[in-house]
Amino acid sequence: MFLLTSKPLFLPLNFELSSLGFRSRLPRLLPVPGTSQMELLRKLGIKCCVSQSKNKKKNQKLEVIDSDSNAVSGEDVFDAVSAGAKVPPDHLVIMVNGIIGSSADWRYAAKQFVKRLPNKVIVHCSDCNSATLTFDGVDRMGERLAEEVVMIVKRWPEVSKISFIAHSLGGLVARYAIGRLYENVPIIHSSNLKENYANNLQQSLEELFEARIAGLQPVNFITVATPHLGSRGHRQLPFLCGLPFLERKAPQTAHWIVGRSGKHLFLTDNDNEGRPLLLQMVNDTENIKFMSALGSFKRRVAYANANYDQVVGWRTSSIRRQHELPESNLLVKDEKYPHIVYVEREISDAIQNGISSVDVSQNLEEEMIRGLTQVPWERVDVSFHKSTLRYTAHTTIQVKNYWLNSDGADVVLHMIDNFLL
Repeated sequence: MFLLTSKPLFLPLNFELSSLGFRSRLPRLLPVPGTSQMELLRKLGIKCCVSQSKNKKKNQKLEVIDSDSNAVSGEDVFDAVSAGAKVPPDHLVIMVNGIIGSSADWRYAAKQFVKRLPNKVIVHCSDCNSATLTFDGVDRMGERLAEEVVMIVKRWPEVSKISFIAHSLGGLVARYAIGRLYENVPIIHSSNLKENYANNLQQSLEELFEARIAGLQPVNFITVATPHLGSRGHRQLPFLCGLPFLERKAPQTAHWIVGRSGKHLFLTDNDNEGRPLLLQMVNDTENIKFMSALGSFKRRVAYANANYDQVVGWRTSSIRRQHELPESNLLVKDEKYPHIVYVEREISDAIQNGISSVDVSQNLEEEMIRGLTQVPWERVDVSFHKSTLRYTAHTTIQVKNYWLNSDGADVVLHMIDNFLL
C-alpha cells in the first residue's frame, strides 16, 4: 500500500487515486505502454523520485511516496523524465547516513544532485543502517550496506557507474562495504582473451582485468566529516575538549552508549583476538580488499570541518597529521562556496614520500594515516566560523535538515560541481 505524505521532495504531476476515495498527485514515471504508473512503482519498489516539468511553478508543494514493506529500504531519487528517455541515467550514487541517522538525512543533497544532473544520476539514500542499527558496528553495518547496494543495482540494470557519498560513521561503513563489493573482471578486447595476452608477453596480469564495485565502474568516493582515524586521541572527539582525563575514559565507556560501533571508533575491539577493525581496513585482508576497493575509484574526497564540529575532529576527518593541517593564514574564502576555505588536490604519502608499504607503525593513528594515504585523496576543508549555525557544523556540512542546516548548501553545491561523471 502506498502512503502519501507532504514531506518536501517531489515536484508532482496529476494522478488520481479514486479507488482510495481521494484525489492526490504522484510523480509521472517511465512512459511504458500498457503499464500504469502504480504498476511501475510496485515493479521498481520505488520509495521516491523527483519529477520535473517544463511548466513547473515556483514554490510548488513537494511530495513523497513510500512503497510497501517488501521494497528495498532507502529512497531512490531520480528525474522521472530522464529515467524514461531512450538513454537513461547511467550513474548510481549511493548516499550513506551517519550514526543514529536515516535516509532522510541526505534528502536535500539527493534532490540537488538530481536537479542539477537530471539526466546523469540516480541517487539512492540508504536506510539499511538507521537509528539504533548504527550501534551494531562498522562490519555488520558494512555487510548490510553491501547487500543493499547489490539489490539496488539489480533494480537499475541500466546503470554502469557507481559513486558513494557518506556522512560521519557512514564513511567507515561505506569503506567496509566497497571492500565486500570489490572484484576484478576480465577486460575482453576481442573474442579471445588468451590470444590478446599471447600477443604481448610483457603485458602485466593487472592490465587484463579492471576493478568493479558491485559490477559497476567506481568513480567518486566522497566522505563528509568521517572519523577515518577513529575517535581515539587528542581532540579527535572535540566535545571532550582535549582533557586527558576524559579522553582516557572515553574508550572505556563508549560501548555503553553506542555499542560495537563505539569499540570500533576507539580501537578497543579485538574480535577473535585480532587487530582493531579500523587498522585492518587500511590494508587488504585475505577476505576483504579494503584498499584495492578504495584505490579503484577515480576520485577520493574527504570533506572536513576545520572547526566547531563537536563530534568528529579535523585531523581524523581529513586524514592528516597535526602539522599537516593548513595554517589559518592559508584559509581563503570563495565567493561561490563561502564555507569552503581550503582545497588540497590529490595528495598521498606514497606520492610525497615514496612510501610503498605500511610496515612501520609508530602508533595506531600513524599506521592508519600511512595505510589510507597509499592512494591519493582530495581534502576539502569547511568552516562555518562566521555562521550562526556553526555549533551544528557536524550536520550543517551535510544539510541534514535544510531549515536547520541551510548554510551547508554551498558544500553540497561544491560536491556537485566537482563530481566526476
